[in-house]
Amino acid sequence: MSLKAKITDDMKAAMRAKEAGKLATIRLLLAEIKRKEVDEQIEVNDAQTVAIVEKMIKQRKDSITQFEAGGRPDLADIEKAELAFLVDYMPAGLSDEEIAAEVKAAVAESGAAGPQDMGKVMAIVKPKLAGRADMTVVSALVKKALTPA
Repeated sequence: MSLKAKITDDMKAAMRAKEAGKLATIRLLLAEIKRKEVDEQIEVNDAQTVAIVEKMIKQRKDSITQFEAGGRPDLADIEKAELAFLVDYMPAGLSDEEIAAEVKAAVAESGAAGPQDMGKVMAIVKPKLAGRADMTVVSALVKKALTPA
């Protein structure tokens, strides 16, 4: 079953269970998927769906930070609830050791010599870790691996 089909099934289940918060979040996600399909005239695959979910998760995290800084815990709570629903659609995350191993392999594969080669390494590691690791953490590990000790 594709991720998009799973999301659609979850929407139907949320309707039956009368879970308004979950239903609203899933509808937002499906609307974003549909927008991408219409704009690019494609049928999204699981990788593209994960990228959309990842983008929405990042937006929610940014919103939570802004709302908390602005003294609006009520709005931050709504965003946190949406975030909890969205995280369910992400693939299982990798451990820190697995991420470090992928970064090390990418550095070796690219032949990177220093920080100026960070783009080469990220180009190799990003497709492998997309959706399974926080790219800010990956970026920091790549930078650390390329910085001379």
